[in-house]
Amino acid sequence: MSFNQPDAIIRIKNLRLRTFIGIKEEEINNRQDILINVVIHYPADKARNSENIEDALNYRTITKAVIHHVENNRFALLEKLTQDVLEIVKQHPWVTYAEVEIDKLLALRYADSVSMTMSYRRDIL
Repeated sequence: MSFNQPDAIIRIKNLRLRTFIGIKEEEINNRQDILINVVIHYPADKARNSENIEDALNYRTITKAVIHHVENNRFALLEKLTQDVLEIVKQHPWVTYAEVEIDKLLALRYADSVSMTMSYRRDIL
């Protein structure tokens, strides 16, 4: 039974992947390191008092889908890559809020990275 508890929050931190990202010839021909951080909110009402994986949002399944998509595609824009990952993360109907931040490492000469953040909030009817 739920007593209007706040959503549970899953954080996938510093998922390090390599993909083709960018528009310069060097970027088109060579994979680059990216860093992905994901935040997922969901009610977790069933999982709070259960040991059954079916009662929880399976972050491993989500992560595997993200890895597969990122590593098997090419992206010209960081915006497109970030939106694609957000689409994967928000697919499950339990997700009430999702945020994806992707860092393109060493994209600028004097910066550690350039990042893009996008979020999604499910409309409550």
